[in-house]
Amino acid sequence: MDHASAPAAPPAEGRVVLALEDVGKSFGAVAALRGAQLELRAGEAHALVGENGAGKSTLVKILAGVHGPDTGRVLLDGQPVTLADPAAARAAGIAVIYQEPTLFPDLSVAENIFMGRQPLLSGRRIDRRGLAQRCRALFDRLGVALDPDRPARGLSIADQQMVEIAKALSFDARVLVMDEPTAALSGVEVERLFAVARSLRESGAAVLFISHRFDEVFDLCDRITVMRDGQWVSTDLARDLTVDAVVRRMVGREVSSLFPKTDVTPGEVVLEVRGLTRRGVFSDVSFDVRAGEIVALAGLVGAGRSEIVRAVFGVDPYDAGTVRVAGKELRGGSPAVAMAAGLALVPEDRRQQGLVMELSVERNATLTRRWKLARGGLLSSRTERAQAAEWSKRLQVKAGKLSDPVSTLSGGNQQKVVLAKWLSTEPRVLIVDEPTRGIDVGTKSEVHRLLSQLAAEGLAVVMVSSELPEVLGMADRVLVVSEGRLVDDIPRARADEDSVMLAATGQGSSLAGGAR
Repeated sequence: MDHASAPAAPPAEGRVVLALEDVGKSFGAVAALRGAQLELRAGEAHALVGENGAGKSTLVKILAGVHGPDTGRVLLDGQPVTLADPAAARAAGIAVIYQEPTLFPDLSVAENIFMGRQPLLSGRRIDRRGLAQRCRALFDRLGVALDPDRPARGLSIADQQMVEIAKALSFDARVLVMDEPTAALSGVEVERLFAVARSLRESGAAVLFISHRFDEVFDLCDRITVMRDGQWVSTDLARDLTVDAVVRRMVGREVSSLFPKTDVTPGEVVLEVRGLTRRGVFSDVSFDVRAGEIVALAGLVGAGRSEIVRAVFGVDPYDAGTVRVAGKELRGGSPAVAMAAGLALVPEDRRQQGLVMELSVERNATLTRRWKLARGGLLSSRTERAQAAEWSKRLQVKAGKLSDPVSTLSGGNQQKVVLAKWLSTEPRVLIVDEPTRGIDVGTKSEVHRLLSQLAAEGLAVVMVSSELPEVLGMADRVLVVSEGRLVDDIPRARADEDSVMLAATGQGSSLAGGAR
């Protein structure tokens, strides 16, 4: 997609509020940043793009006061400043919205937003009414209907992200850093967030926006800075660039295709879902998936897509309906039964549900196979390492050592480890929920190529994705879910943005709840 014909609005020539000059940062022998530079201007939205491992996260953590630079300077209003810790960064007017929400699950939404800043009554008692009122004012600004007193535990990824956004806005920031804030948001929620970002920009704030979604970058941002291998590559007006030009600078090579889809003649029906219902969540969902087919579940966030695949895999119970794999009906509510039948589920939240972050790469990659690799009830580290090494090589996982904690890997490589964990079970049906959420364009292309290759080898793939280009680029069929019902089954030949979005918003439905 070429955005040269639809550039962002010309940037206001505001003064430089925050700048990095020749910043370097190393962790041991690894140089995360080398000579990094960045200028954030008042009244301007500035995009920072690059592959995972380009240094974006380290740069953000320097702005947030988490890390200090080894070399170079941070300038605030033209004067050198030391952001010794996150509190110092917040005091300087810098608020950061991180990609992965970090909420206290047992505290309320309001308590998470105003942690350490709760309004007090006499006797230093917390003013609960005032706390809720402040929280509601923030949610009204964002257009979000969340209960301030609700515990954070159990919130969807999208709702967790909106709480993080409200927390950042509560600081009245002069500089707002948005690190992949839209990765789990629907189109409507993204537009709502962008409206807030634009209002902040118009009021004179500087916005730094980090995203792998180029349509969002060009829609919101005035300038684009590209980083590669920890170094600054370029800074240009968005209106002077195209997606192709940005991708070439990011990866240092041509990316032939983001969606390397191989045409495959589907085989036998492998997965049959009939009348699946969970009261209040989804109703009367029926569809088939054939060997060699990639079937996407599309729809707005909250439509019930993730809940459907979780029920199919047995993570969540359902009230009615049947799930069959290769003609054999599965007992609901049992992931172990689903796995034994040949189902695999790569979850949406890789950090909380897909990986054990404290464990090593090799241990995570073999979690689903430990009982098969063991001999006499004992698992040798050599066997575990050999299995992990084989899949790491096949999926091109970039890791220092397989014995390193999986938390040290980039988001894209963490996703590959989750895929390795499930592919090693040799499944018949692979369910992937948001398979490329928060990973860079190069790794995204690798994941797409892998899914296409697996389908060509006869694997049935069910993909849940909020990225419409990904759905249209990879799916043989698009199942559209709206308000917990399957409303359309669109073949690849006639799937386009209009047909999917019309169905997702209830305006173009052609099904009454079952597959055609």
